[in-house]
Amino acid sequence: MKTKLTLLFSLGLFTTGTLFAAHHGHGYSDATVAPGGVQTAKSQAAMTPAEGLQRLKDGNERFVSGLATSRDYLEQAKATAGGQYPFAIVLGCVDSRVPVEVVLDQGIGDLFAARVAGNIAPSDVVGSMEFATAAAGAKVILVLGHTACGAVKGAVDGVELGNLTGLLDQIQPAIKATKLMGGEKKTSKNIDYVNRVAHTNVKETMNHILATSEVIAGMVKEGKVVLAGGIYDLESGKVTFVD
Repeated sequence: MKTKLTLLFSLGLFTTGTLFAAHHGHGYSDATVAPGGVQTAKSQAAMTPAEGLQRLKDGNERFVSGLATSRDYLEQAKATAGGQYPFAIVLGCVDSRVPVEVVLDQGIGDLFAARVAGNIAPSDVVGSMEFATAAAGAKVILVLGHTACGAVKGAVDGVELGNLTGLLDQIQPAIKATKLMGGEKKTSKNIDYVNRVAHTNVKETMNHILATSEVIAGMVKEGKVVLAGGIYDLESGKVTFVD
């Protein structure tokens, strides 16, 4: 077995990502590209929303386990130059510690990525999601928040700074919906509270997407697209997915 694996690795036919998927039982259909491959029109069309979401979960498991897929990014760039067929769009925060392709272990051509402080969804971001799904065929929308979010901290403290003021105002619904516990104070120094607001903010963003986009709401209702949320832990690297 060891000799066979060594040969497969040397030929580039087996990657750490493939080994992880096989070991954990998350197989993919013949029409679906294995981790490290390049998405095609065929693989995108064959993938179900549930399979797409599972690929994101599997990718984060590989990242956390130190088994991230070996990729030739230059070759992927060349392979996708003529067209793109991503299976998901991820809305993340601009935080430098949460590069979505890295923490979800995805390559070039796998994801549409939108990033804005506090992972909020103004109309242009929602429009980008409509493009990614209805026009370009993505099967998953993931709203990805994270622990100790600076934008959430700023919103909690009522920070005002140029255009940032209006952005932070969009996090206020999450603050209002997050109850203080016991003798807690509403301050950015209360990290437990900040993290609960970040969790609520992901749900608020998901609800906002459905409320402001008939296109996405319709695709979700018809089962053509899945809308999911997640919180990335800065210390562990793990994404906890939420309904």
